[in-house]
Amino acid sequence: MTKTSFVVANLFRKRTRTILTLLSVIMAFLLFGLLQSVNTVFNAGADFVGATRLMVQARVSFTSPLPISMVPKLESMPGVTRVAYQQWFGGVWQENTPLIMFSTDPGRYHDVYPEYVMADAQWQTFARTRTGMIAGKQLAEQYGWKIGQKIPIASNIYPQKNGSKAWAFDLVGIFDGKDEDYFDEANQFGVKGRANFFVLKLADGANAEAISHSIDAMFENSPDETKTQTEKDFNISFVKQVGDIGLIVRWILFAVFFTLLLVVGNTMAQSVRERIPELAVLKTLGFTDGSVLGFVLAEAFALCLFGGLIGLVLASISSALVSKGTGGQFQLTLDGSVWLIGIVAIVLMSLAVGLLPALRARRLRIVDALAGR
Repeated sequence: MTKTSFVVANLFRKRTRTILTLLSVIMAFLLFGLLQSVNTVFNAGADFVGATRLMVQARVSFTSPLPISMVPKLESMPGVTRVAYQQWFGGVWQENTPLIMFSTDPGRYHDVYPEYVMADAQWQTFARTRTGMIAGKQLAEQYGWKIGQKIPIASNIYPQKNGSKAWAFDLVGIFDGKDEDYFDEANQFGVKGRANFFVLKLADGANAEAISHSIDAMFENSPDETKTQTEKDFNISFVKQVGDIGLIVRWILFAVFFTLLLVVGNTMAQSVRERIPELAVLKTLGFTDGSVLGFVLAEAFALCLFGGLIGLVLASISSALVSKGTGGQFQLTLDGSVWLIGIVAIVLMSLAVGLLPALRARRLRIVDALAGR
């Protein structure tokens, strides 16, 4: 029997216990891989490669509105073919169901988002109807909305001039959006002629990064400084406003690995306790204290290594499936840094769970062990 087969045989002496512990390690590293890949996405730098649309918002936050008078300047930029603008509405359906809703210009929005498929007649009705709104098919089906229906929407951000938070919109099409004029004239705060952000449609082959820098430079040191980024980066930053994603990920992983440390550590300690007479026999046969210590550490390392690598591989597969399912808009990848951190975590965990039992085995006295003391 080789030393490797000896370690594996000892590891699976209690097959059920080892398998359950191995599954715990796999799940921990699967979660680690997925959360680290998410954290990498939220902390990645701007990616202008292949961008077809840019988002221009106030430099401080998209909640600070910019003047719509900026539209001609933005459309005059080389490489920009069309500009749309949107104002965050903060709609609430029924009692407390939040909706992602924006006030927008129908014609511009249709030009900038040609992939939003809707009958031309509905687009024309949307443009003509002062109180018109359109909604995504999935949202309309979820709430049972039908074209021609009057939809009551509340807004905690923009009450009307009469103090009422209730707004009424006519559903004129199924896909997405809301009419600008009705909102602009009736809201209490009077944010007329301003928008939370502009959406710039770029010409084919346009240099998105250069255009982005040019726009921000144009409005630098003005009352309305801007921050221009790709649509993908804007969406990511929008989601990040729910909190510090990195901090949330770190706390979750701390809880997961602390629990895993207790589980695997208990498994290794119990395994050594059960084999004290056998370890004494090994020393009697001539194995040194260092060899016995190495056997125990090797078991801990093998358990963490197998579980960790399987978990990371599963995380890579899961990340690819998530990316494919979102059409590449949410690109999760386990890059080299995540794998490197994972390998370091495997080594550190192996030492943490195996060192104390290994030291106990090393200090074991043959006489005391065989005497059952």
